[in-house]
Amino acid sequence: MARIKSAIEIALERTESVKSDKSSISFFETRQKGKKLANEFLDSSKEGSKQTLQNEVKNAEKTEQASLKQGIFDVLISALKLPDTEEDLARVENAARGLQDIINNNKFNNIAKQLSQVLRQFMDETAQYEEAIKRQYAPKLKQKEEEISRRIGRPVSLDPFQDPEFVAFYNQNMNAIKANYSPVINQAREAAKELFQQ
Repeated sequence: MARIKSAIEIALERTESVKSDKSSISFFETRQKGKKLANEFLDSSKEGSKQTLQNEVKNAEKTEQASLKQGIFDVLISALKLPDTEEDLARVENAARGLQDIINNNKFNNIAKQLSQVLRQFMDETAQYEEAIKRQYAPKLKQKEEEISRRIGRPVSLDPFQDPEFVAFYNQNMNAIKANYSPVINQAREAAKELFQQ
């Protein structure tokens, strides 16, 4: 009669030939440490944290500096996106400052300054568009409020964002603005990637 093997025995037999590569494990762990540092950097608004990010890379062992930088870069580059709120804008600007530190290139410093200006312009423009969209939709919303008030017998006030028709109209217009500014973000990302590789 053949011996029946347990699941653990089968798993051990299959993984017997798999050996761990200490250098790839070290690279992965250091890269994760870099990602953690970058996230802490993004979440803090203190200027002192900028110095910590620079020092962390310099203080790391020579063999770990590249993977640490790569982890930091991966998080910071993914944080470059169009902001929805002022808090998002601060986070994106922190990401650009962090990239300036990691890339350490005057060309990217200029790109980061321009990016900051463009993002502030984007925030101003979206605020103006939002108000214009609400004003444009106000008569239709008033008509809906009156219709609902007539049906239920008491006054009703609607938030425009509760109306699916308004939300669709709003998203269509806001997506048009975002489409105008998205290439700027993409160009900044590409420039950062190119300069980081140098």
